[in-house]
Amino acid sequence: MPIRTEHHANHPMKLVILGRDGTLNQYRDDHVKSIDELQPLPGALEAVARLNHAGWHTVMATNQPGIGRGLLDMASLNAIHIRLNQMLAEKGGRLAAAFFCPHTPEEGCDCRKPLPGLVQQIGDRFGVDLSTVHMVGASLGDLQTAHAAGCIPHLVRSERLGALDDAQLAAVAAQVPGTRVHASLSAFAETLIQKDRRVKADARGENMSPATGAGDLT
Repeated sequence: MPIRTEHHANHPMKLVILGRDGTLNQYRDDHVKSIDELQPLPGALEAVARLNHAGWHTVMATNQPGIGRGLLDMASLNAIHIRLNQMLAEKGGRLAAAFFCPHTPEEGCDCRKPLPGLVQQIGDRFGVDLSTVHMVGASLGDLQTAHAAGCIPHLVRSERLGALDDAQLAAVAAQVPGTRVHASLSAFAETLIQKDRRVKADARGENMSPATGAGDLT
């Protein structure tokens, strides 16, 4: 369930929207149907914890057509997401909420990514300007969702995209203006945290050397 978080106009919420499959956990063609099939990607949980500790709230947005196809029920999906948050808690992190679309493509809903409905629900729920929200995913569809909703799009390398080389990955990213590409969710987190620190340092009139090794490929 969404968790209430206090924020004020002069201190707007810092929000990151994360895809699930291929971003936080290993992607499966046959869908994650049970807790046993939930396999977090290396470093992904720790990346969420680092973002949280740096003041970023993290929300998950995921298509779950397996529900519409009868491959799993709501109780199973809730159990999977409860377990994911338990794993995050063990690393010191948390998801503020998990938003999902249960529909199949044939149902013609407006919340299935790459349509922006699910992300717009998140914007309404948390009262944030989506143009300030970073959205991270592992597919072209995630990038298209971010663009349609007005978010800042980020792509992480994942087996979901197959064994693409840098040029092929860049070609995918080029389909959505403004996309940043990162080697992993950990690299994204480090890049965002360092950028935030530089902005704060600049505001204080301090000099801060550029971060190195953050993994941003663009």
